[in-house]
Amino acid sequence: MKLGSILTAMITPFDSSGALDTNEAKRIARWLVDRGNDGLVVAGSTGEGMALDEGERLELVAAVKESVGEDACVIANAGTNETRGSVEAARGMQAAGADALLAVVPYYNKPTQSGLLAHFGAIAEATDLPIAIYNIPGRTATNMLPATLVELARRHSNIVGVKESSGDLKQFATILRDRPEGFQFLVGDDHLYLPGLALGADGIVGVATHLCSREFRAMRDEFRAGRVEEAARIHTSLLELFELLFTVSNPIPIKWAMGELGFAVGSCRLPLDAMPDDLARRLKPLLAAYAA
Repeated sequence: MKLGSILTAMITPFDSSGALDTNEAKRIARWLVDRGNDGLVVAGSTGEGMALDEGERLELVAAVKESVGEDACVIANAGTNETRGSVEAARGMQAAGADALLAVVPYYNKPTQSGLLAHFGAIAEATDLPIAIYNIPGRTATNMLPATLVELARRHSNIVGVKESSGDLKQFATILRDRPEGFQFLVGDDHLYLPGLALGADGIVGVATHLCSREFRAMRDEFRAGRVEEAARIHTSLLELFELLFTVSNPIPIKWAMGELGFAVGSCRLPLDAMPDDLARRLKPLLAAYAA
């Protein structure tokens, strides 16, 4: 199963009382797909998944799947920092209608590489769904080594990909060199998409793709057609946007930006706080290009 090429780690909207707004989630999901996203990651880091309770996560996944149907791959976050909870989440997300799962390297606990093999093996054995592992050591304090990832893919046929957010191009290259046939490599950082393409990456799970998925698609198409200079021009034209979207903790800026485009997204849940005024002033002029 193909997870997608241009995917967005989707924000989660809340209403004025702070409750999950599934109707607005459906609207956002449909808009993202209509603008060229062929995959959506739901209830992940950008979707404030760790600030949602189990019922909210299941409700959100079901709503997004209802909205986009077969037009995009709906990838549900099922990762926690303990194995039993992750297994239960995987089963729940499958029942909720997810097409695939994202399972993050356990955070805070600092497991060993052998612990990661056992943890992800248990998740893989608990579900029939395809699984993409999410490696983001800057948030989890643990880096899954390429050899561990490749071993997991060889042991478990439903571990089919990785969202790699280590930011380490040597690690990118090692995974891409050693991966089993058909294993999908998704870049997890917007600013590394073009370097990732040069190394052989299959796609991107982005944040800026809320706004500029069409530009990412054009960048990919130009690169694959051999027009590298044009791909680089598109990449460099987006650098200011990338910088501003990560000046403070994600998803604060992108959620604010989507609100500016007319979506009723609400505020982030604490401990994530409001968008700084000075950052809003810098980001707002860039949004007009992505409103249509």
